[in-house]
Amino acid sequence: MTTRPKPPPTADTGFHFLRRNKRPRPESSSVEPKSDSTPGEPGNLSAEQHPHHSHHLPIYNHKGHKVTRGIQPDGESGRRGVHPLHFIRIVLRSTSSASALVNVLWPVVPAAIAVHFARPEWHLVIFILNYIAMVPAANLIGFAGQELARKLPKVAGVVLETTLGSVVEIILFMVLIKRAKERENEPSSDSYLGVIRAAILGSVLANLLLCLGLCFFVGGMIREEQVFHEAVSEVGNGLLLVAGMGLIIPVAYNFALADRLSPADLSMKTTEISRAAAIILLIAFVVYVWFQLRSHHGLYDELLEADEQADADRHKDLAKDKLTLTECVLALVIALACVSMIAVFLVLEIEPIIESRGVTDAFMGLILVPLVEKFAEHLTAIDEAWDNQANFALIHVLGATLQTALLNTPLVILVGWGLGLQMNLNFEVFDAIVLILAIIVVGNFLRDGKSNYLEGTLCVFVYVLIAVCAFYYPSPEPGEETASEGSGPSEGNATSVNGTESSAAPTEMATEAAKMLIRAAMPSMR
Repeated sequence: MTTRPKPPPTADTGFHFLRRNKRPRPESSSVEPKSDSTPGEPGNLSAEQHPHHSHHLPIYNHKGHKVTRGIQPDGESGRRGVHPLHFIRIVLRSTSSASALVNVLWPVVPAAIAVHFARPEWHLVIFILNYIAMVPAANLIGFAGQELARKLPKVAGVVLETTLGSVVEIILFMVLIKRAKERENEPSSDSYLGVIRAAILGSVLANLLLCLGLCFFVGGMIREEQVFHEAVSEVGNGLLLVAGMGLIIPVAYNFALADRLSPADLSMKTTEISRAAAIILLIAFVVYVWFQLRSHHGLYDELLEADEQADADRHKDLAKDKLTLTECVLALVIALACVSMIAVFLVLEIEPIIESRGVTDAFMGLILVPLVEKFAEHLTAIDEAWDNQANFALIHVLGATLQTALLNTPLVILVGWGLGLQMNLNFEVFDAIVLILAIIVVGNFLRDGKSNYLEGTLCVFVYVLIAVCAFYYPSPEPGEETASEGSGPSEGNATSVNGTESSAAPTEMATEAAKMLIRAAMPSMR
């Protein structure tokens, strides 16, 4: 009788002992409890032993809550449905101290609605109240979006959160263009279209200069410098240049041919070019989202995971109670209803404010409207910069900027096309030059992958300077879409096509401006 030799007690035994007693990584937020079942007992077969179906062990997060299938552990609330008192307490607590302070403004919301119906002749009061009321409503969208994003994979959550943050802007744009359609045969229609065009560029400037500048400043207050991943800065900077070019091409076309085409023909062709640019920018946005969510999501997952571990108060954030999925949807519904109502009341007061209070289209569109529509996104990004999550903050700022340029702008152009309006990208030359210069300035700051409070301060100062210029920038005359239109060939025009005088002055000016911009952009593209 032969006996099977026993395996020698080598390091193998010790190795298996170590594997059985291996402790989980400390950063893991999920735990799988051991099963008490015996593999040999019927009805207690493991997934490998059972011939027909598999059994998944439950997963528990850092707070001991059983994680619902499809929900990320960090976003699990441990509850189901809606609990009114718990819901109100979590919403009022919000994500940060600054965000919680904003919730003090919620009583202004019913007051703004009541004054609109009770005293419709109080235009300035209604505008101020609704302007303030938009802040807590937009803040609730940002908070609900952030809670919902926790329940999704990291990259998908950031994209969803950024998209929800842009909802306020989309609603305002749609209300403005609907108002322009209602006043189509009146001079004020051009004023609404001018406000939309200014608001598009104003939103980009507010994100790039004000919000990013505050992020750099706040993050540099308690640290010598903050470092962000080159993938975020390089991809974002490249897309910003492409988006800026797409927005500015119709302006360059209109300005270069202002003395060679009739105003009607020039306006029609500029509008057609703007519609083509809108379609191309929309396709670029789809490619950008695919790049983030599918082809390169691993890279973004990695750097966002590292950012979460660098969060200065991550332990406090994990300890907070979370909204359930149903409560997230409820909060979004309430916030969107409030924002839609407030946006309508706010837009109705823009014309009286411009006419009676001397506020220009440029200041209304470039400064006032973007500040209130982007408030929630700004708070989120600044809070992330304070917590040393530089990549999260940069992704939020650049993501919001790109959504304005690649998604919201094409949407408003295509909706205007559907309504039969001459909505185009023929911005004021002042606005276009300021946009390109802002992209160049920010690109130079992002080039080294580091930031400090000095760079943030300079960005904010540039934004303040633009705001001062916008305050004194005059509104176009009624019937004149932009400062560059209405200068086509006519009698007495000094630059007539068939006249003896030179007609190349505007073209030469445009060429010189383009050369200056190219020379300024060269360092940022090296």
